[in-house]
Amino acid sequence: MNLHIKNDSGFLALAVRMVIGWTYFSAFFRRTILVNKLDPELPGYIGEKFNHFLPNALGIKPIIQYLVENPDILYYNMVAFTIIEGIVGLFIIFGLFTRLMSIGVFGLAMGILLGSGWIGTTCLDEWQIGVLGIATGFVLFLTGSGRFSLDNYLMNKNIAFTKKKWFAWLGSGLHPIKNSLFGKVVIVGSFFILGLTLYTNQVFHGGLWGTLHNKSVKPKLEITEGKLDKNGLSFDVFRVEGVDVYGAWIIGIELKDKNGNVVTNYTQNQLANLPEHVIENYYIAKIKPGKHSLITPLGAKAKLKFNTSELQNLPSGNYTIKMTDISGASWEHQITK
Repeated sequence: MNLHIKNDSGFLALAVRMVIGWTYFSAFFRRTILVNKLDPELPGYIGEKFNHFLPNALGIKPIIQYLVENPDILYYNMVAFTIIEGIVGLFIIFGLFTRLMSIGVFGLAMGILLGSGWIGTTCLDEWQIGVLGIATGFVLFLTGSGRFSLDNYLMNKNIAFTKKKWFAWLGSGLHPIKNSLFGKVVIVGSFFILGLTLYTNQVFHGGLWGTLHNKSVKPKLEITEGKLDKNGLSFDVFRVEGVDVYGAWIIGIELKDKNGNVVTNYTQNQLANLPEHVIENYYIAKIKPGKHSLITPLGAKAKLKFNTSELQNLPSGNYTIKMTDISGASWEHQITK
């Protein structure tokens, strides 16, 4: 019996199975039982969190952008995503169709890695979750579940479908990969995951060479599409870096001429009381007036439009937009009228 247990790789992976299973099931549990995070009208809506991934996502940015630009489709995807996480996590915990669910773990972790692997203020939070999820998903696909699982229970009861070849691929038991290929699959798969780990560590954080960086520490705004004409001043602003759980607090917007003279200046109080028609948001995460400033969440992008007589009558020339955060950081954009 002891020798059987020692050679039962699925049983030896029990701790991995339980922890990774709870990791994914707890996402479903948090969003539906503890707090309702699936209601777009409530604070903490998961769609806004998904929007935070957008600025520096790797490879899947067009998919994220499409979803955050289409709130209805985003909502259905967030519901489906949450249900899938719940099913995958619960089935992994109980060891039911373990290899199929391990593919789910691999896919979910890959989405986390590519979408949000760059996020993490004090350590590389989302990157670590992503790469470890991919590695554990691969391990569970190789091992399946051992003696302490529903897969094993069904096999011991000689349930008919457990005798089918497909069950060995999707459930547990002796892996159907040929012995001559099994070692190669382990080595190739392991080094592929290592390569993906090193590659994303470098892309997101400069973890192998060059300057080590963390895009989640300081807010950064990108100002584009600046225009100054008879309709006044308009420009796009996109928050692309910084902490995901707090906004950037914009306390000043200035327009300066080529000599550095301030042509017009929107103060902290004015920005905190901007009317709705001034801000045209593109995504789920919204730039909006706050109590003391203009709040710009991570991933939010909007067109700001200011139309006053003094802006309409400015002479032709070069101008500079300057936006200032409460921290003192500022960003500029050049405009030619």
